Formats: sequence, structure tokens, C-alpha cells
Amino acid sequence: MEVPSVAAPPDNDVLWARGLHYSYGGSPALQGVSIGVQAGEIVSVTGPRGSGKSTLLSCISGQLTPNAGEIWFNSVPMHTLSRTARERLRRDRFGWVGSEPQLIPELTAWENAAMPLLLGGAGHRAARKAALEWLERLDVGDCARKRPSALLQSERQRVAIARALAPAPAIVFADEPTAPLHQVERAQVLRTLTTAARSHNITVVLTTHDPAVMLPKVTAGDPFAADAAGPTLVDRNLTLVDGRLNGLVSSAPERDASDGTGGDGGTGGEKAAASGTDSDGEDSKGAACSLSV
Repeated sequence: MEVPSVAAPPDNDVLWARGLHYSYGGSPALQGVSIGVQAGEIVSVTGPRGSGKSTLLSCISGQLTPNAGEIWFNSVPMHTLSRTARERLRRDRFGWVGSEPQLIPELTAWENAAMPLLLGGAGHRAARKAALEWLERLDVGDCARKRPSALLQSERQRVAIARALAPAPAIVFADEPTAPLHQVERAQVLRTLTTAARSHNITVVLTTHDPAVMLPKVTAGDPFAADAAGPTLVDRNLTLVDGRLNGLVSSAPERDASDGTGGDGGTGGEKAAASGTDSDGEDSKGAACSLSV
């Protein structure tokens, strides 16, 4: 992988990527994408199918190594890490929510939610306590002892969100988290994810086609009432077109000098519609499962 020599990333960015390129089968999925995400920020990545959204998410979450460019997490150069070190980083610091919950069918909801903690070495009692607390926060506490087959699709997706949040990750990556849901459920799940992340200062980077990301945030003190005059669920919406940020090749993350945040931009890759795999060639369901559990 070609890694250009550049200055260290900005101190206020928990995640920073510069000049990412990735090709699949000779077809470019990312063409010079650069982004920066600050701690506690919630960023959505939108764009048409095949624009590279899922590929970007796979790169910046450590699942894929870009052909060129660099990725930094908390000043750690992820693009130089070994595969084992990247997997350890994903397990310990990142959470993942995919378009399908990918729950283990033999386990109950709380056992699924506790799995990352148990794999990370947490004690059974502590893992169970954290899992049950997150299930309660996400309004599926009464499902804790049920297996996935007994849950509604929206409930299974909330369990998957609890699984991603329970280990207290620095960043949650969510790839089309509302794709399998009905319209009403999509807004509820997005609000659930973003509200829970904000309450615990967890950074979120999500890809979506869902216009619900532009819904207003919930009113302070009332998790169900929307403030129609308030800001949207996400802090920034980035647009990716043909593997380019806003359709343009970007050489560095853009930042607004007044507040340290970027304007609209874009990221990663999209699942190939015909093959059922990401445009980078890695099966998204397998990636989601390996990250989550």
C-alpha cells in the first residue's frame, strides 16, 4: 500500500483519513477520499448505491487496508498496523452495526449483547450487567431472555446496537443500520442509536440511504419528542459520488475554520447489488459478525 509522507493528523480528530484509494476487480471504489471525525461527533455518509460508502466504512474501521492513503485513530496510524493489531483495535475500541443484526441464534438477547465484553475478558457478571443496562436503554429490556427467532426485526436490530455499545467503544460504525426495517421503525432505530451515543459521548459514523438521518434531534429530557426547530440527528452529512467526496477528488479533510468541523463531504463504498457483497469484495455480513462478536 502506498502511504504518502504527511504531517500528523489534527489533535481534535479521533478518526482521520487522507487520500484513500481502493479498487475492486479493477474498478475504483474510492478515489482520494479524505475525512476527519471529531470525538463525540455523529456523521452520516450518503450517496447512491455503488458510490463507495461501505468500502469507506470498511477501510476506516480496519476491516480493509486501502490501496493508498492513510488512516489514523487517536494518533495511531492504522494503515501501518498488522492484521492482528487491527483486529485487536476493532475488538477493543470499535463497535459495529450492520444492515442485518447477525445475532447468534442459540444465544439470548442479553448473551448476544454481552458477547464482545466476554470475548474481551470481562467477567460474566459485569458483562451481563452492562448488556442488560443497554437493552433497557434501548427499550428492549423485556427481550433479554428471548432468542433472536422470538424477536421482531426492529428488536433484533436494537439488540445489535446494544452489542455495539455495551463495551463502551470510542467509535461505532453503522453500515445501513435501518436497511431491513419499515419506514416508521427506521426513524425510531436511528433516534435510538444517535441518542444513546450522544448520552455517552460515543462517536458514530454511519452509512445510509435513509432521509430520517435529517430528522430533528429529540428534545432534551424527552427521548420521544422531536424538536422541529432543532438540529438534525447527525452533526454532519457527507456525500459520496463515484468514490469521491462530493464527486471531487479530495486530498485532505476539509475543516471550517470557525468551528473545526467540516462541511458536507463523503466517504466509503456500497454493497454490490447483484452479488450481495461489498464493492471491495468482502462479504459485509461476515465483516459485521467478526466485528460485533
